[in-house]
Amino acid sequence: VQLQASGGGLVQAGGSLRLSCAASGIILSQISMGWHRQAPGKQRELVARIRSDGITVYLDSVKGRFTGSRDNAKNTVYLQMNSLKPEDTGVYYCAAYKGVTYWGQGTLVTVSS
Repeated sequence: VQLQASGGGLVQAGGSLRLSCAASGIILSQISMGWHRQAPGKQRELVARIRSDGITVYLDSVKGRFTGSRDNAKNTVYLQMNSLKPEDTGVYYCAAYKGVTYWGQGTLVTVSS
């Protein structure tokens, strides 16, 4: 199983980024996926969990700003991040939950004030 995350970068507060996570070796349509982030000096936290039925559950602090989605034909999940804040800065990881958790390599998001 390989998860390839991309789309991170440097953006000003209030800006937007779209993260992608392309999977191989696993069929995403059958499982739940997640986006986690780890800020400097902090523990990794779950930002959005995209269920196999398409429903996404969000961390309270990103509700209304982030949107998780999936394209089963492309075996890819996305995280659209709008109205970004400096506290959203961190390394974002995608994860696939199938008995065990498979992790992507992470993509850095930096939000400047």
